Amino acid sequence: MSLALKPLLLVFLGGGLGSVLRLLVFHASRLILPASFPWGTMIVNIVGGLAASAIAAVLVARSAGGSDAASVFLLTGVLGGFTTFSAFSLDAVLLWQRGATGEAVAYVLGSVLLSIAAAAAGFVAVRILS
Repeated sequence: MSLALKPLLLVFLGGGLGSVLRLLVFHASRLILPASFPWGTMIVNIVGGLAASAIAAVLVARSAGGSDAASVFLLTGVLGGFTTFSAFSLDAVLLWQRGATGEAVAYVLGSVLLSIAAAAAGFVAVRILS
């Protein structure tokens, strides 16, 4: 296989896996939590932030470059397919347009702040466990 095709294949396969995982989280959240709030998207963004930082910390500790096949597959592919920032933006606008301004603000602040906190926690967890 050509060296130029390998990263594309890794992103393709990882993106498909990440998208399936996102769909599973979305459906599970609909079964457990109220459907009036976009819990699935918020959960995916928070978990995605945590996973991205933890994976990045492991890859950086393992190799100086971080541009190896694992990085391409996991960060660009799986997490690129899993996280849903465009869906987050749309959900926020839809809440606002429905007149649920308080929920829209809570959703935006909760998603952003908790995703950043989760990303920081991922780095801390990897440092503690290393």
